Amino acid sequence: MTAIPATAPLPPAPALTALSVVVPVYNEQAWIRRSLTAILESGDRAGLPLDVVVVDDGSTDSTAAVVQEIAAHDPRVRLVGQANAGRMAARLTGAGAAHHPWMLLLDARVIVDPDALRWLVEQAPDLSEARVWCGHVEVDTRGNLPAAFWDALARVGWRSYLRSPRVLSFGGEDFDRYPKGTGCLLIERDYFAQLAESFESLYDVQHLASDDTRLLRTAATERRIWLAPDFRFTYHGKSGWSGFRRQALFRGTTFVDSYLGQSTPLTVALLGATGIGFALVVTAILKPVVGLPAIALAWAAVPAAVAAAGGRRRHVVAAAVMTPPFVALFGAGVLRGYALAARSALRARSARTS
Repeated sequence: MTAIPATAPLPPAPALTALSVVVPVYNEQAWIRRSLTAILESGDRAGLPLDVVVVDDGSTDSTAAVVQEIAAHDPRVRLVGQANAGRMAARLTGAGAAHHPWMLLLDARVIVDPDALRWLVEQAPDLSEARVWCGHVEVDTRGNLPAAFWDALARVGWRSYLRSPRVLSFGGEDFDRYPKGTGCLLIERDYFAQLAESFESLYDVQHLASDDTRLLRTAATERRIWLAPDFRFTYHGKSGWSGFRRQALFRGTTFVDSYLGQSTPLTVALLGATGIGFALVVTAILKPVVGLPAIALAWAAVPAAVAAAGGRRRHVVAAAVMTPPFVALFGAGVLRGYALAARSALRARSARTS
């Protein structure tokens, strides 16, 4: 593996002789057992001592009871509870409780491949340069139309990697071209705490803030982020209309927090798409003979783009079926994000002048 030098000299990397895994959970009783079983198996195959910290973010189901049952039989697993405060707060709680310098942040529905950690240990000599890793995440789309839709969008946006997965790294200059997320992130515990401390949302409502893009952009700029198909995980998305509705609305809101005020092509796309969407709606109302065909063409362009990006039949079908409700829900989330950002800015301005 050819390492790309970091933009600034870094202190020596801690040895990867043990790993803390932080799993934030909220009402994941159906998945947490499978998640923990996979983590422990992968650690065993790698011969890697694990410290698994499950942070229960105020679950109202039996998630905590399942974790306690597993922890009673395996001392590598620990449960930490907190009142519901959101995923980022849960991750910070877990990082504070973690024992080891290297930390893997992992969402409960992201299942580690049996050999992923073994591959990672074999790459340990190169970790002096490759200091931040996002997992190569495959989405389980079988029988799950919403999951296939989200995967279809990823295949369009991140086609340069997903069409030909390989070991690579990216920095701030090409950040938006590659898949990334804090739902599957290997990072030094202290560096994550440093990034989180300097993280600033546009919102003063923290549970609606983006908890990864701004933070990871900083990491990519300072240290670069690495991807590899052998550092593999599988994501099992929520199914059903209710989950899709909440997720689309939330993603629209966090998209604004991720990109508004940034100098990136996606910022331009965000503002442009908002204007175009508003114009299409107004035109469809005032001049249906023009507006409705334009909306139909825009709708048809989405599955066409998915097919061109190498999406499978299930991806194309999902794009065709789910695009209209997605546009409405994501757009509502974007408008909510604008409102939250404006309210926060006005409050900050008022506080400065009072």
